[in-house]
Amino acid sequence: MHYGERLWTETKDFVGKVVVVPIGSLEQHGHHLPMLTDSMIGAEIARRAEAELAGIALFTPLLWVGASDHHLGFKGTISLSNNTYISVLVEILESLISAGHRRILLLNSHGGNIIPGRMALYDVQLRHRDKPDLWLSLATWFTLAAPQIAALEGLAQKLVTHACELETSMILHLRPELVRMDVAIGTTIPIDSAFWTPDFTSPSRVDVARAFDQLSVSGAFGHPEVSTAEKGELLFDTAVKETVAFVREFAAWKPVEPQ
Repeated sequence: MHYGERLWTETKDFVGKVVVVPIGSLEQHGHHLPMLTDSMIGAEIARRAEAELAGIALFTPLLWVGASDHHLGFKGTISLSNNTYISVLVEILESLISAGHRRILLLNSHGGNIIPGRMALYDVQLRHRDKPDLWLSLATWFTLAAPQIAALEGLAQKLVTHACELETSMILHLRPELVRMDVAIGTTIPIDSAFWTPDFTSPSRVDVARAFDQLSVSGAFGHPEVSTAEKGELLFDTAVKETVAFVREFAAWKPVEPQ
C-alpha cells in the first residue's frame, strides 16, 4: 500500500499502520556502478516488502538524496549536509506524527544516513515523551540482515562495504545494463591499525573521520569483480525477508508507560 497514492481524507483509516519511509543516496559508487545505487537497492527492497505487507504498512516514496558529504571528493555526488539531512528527516517524522501515525520506520540503504538518522529519531522522540504509543525506528538493510548475509554461501565477502561484491551483484540483478564490470575494482589506501578497519570489512573499535577519497582511490571497496546477478537475487531475497519480519513485529509493539 503506497502512502502517496491515497487520499488525504483516508488518513484516519490507516493511522494504525506502520509507515515506512525508504531513504537512500545519490553518490559515487566506484568506476562501475551508477550513482543512484543505494536508492535503487532500497527502492527494490521496499517494493518487494510492500507487496508482502498489505494491510500492515504504508510506504512513502523513497528519499533519494542522503547525507553524502564524505563522497564529495568524487564529482557527481549530490548531498545534503548532516544538519540539513537531520532537519529533513525531523520534518518528515513530525508531519507523519501530526497526521496521527505512531509507528514510523526509516528504511535505510546508505551508511552515511545512519548517524544523522539516529539523531533525527532521538530529537523527535524527545519532543514527544508524552506519547507512549509512539515508536520510531531506523533499519539499514545490510545491518538488519547482517547475520543472514554472513551465513550465505558463495560470497567472497560477508558484509556490505561500498560498491562491493554485494552491492554490485544486486545492481547486476536489477539493472545489469548500468554496470561496467570491465572497470569493477575495489581499492583501499593501506593503513595498519589494530583498532580501525578503513575498508569496513570488519568492525572497528574506534571511530575515525575520513572522507571517502582519503580511503579509496577508485571509490569502491571489497571484491566487485566477483559479483553475479545470481548473488544479487539471493541478497534481495534475504534483505526483504528480514525487512518484512521486522515490520510485522514492529506493528505489534505495545505502548510503554513509565513505571
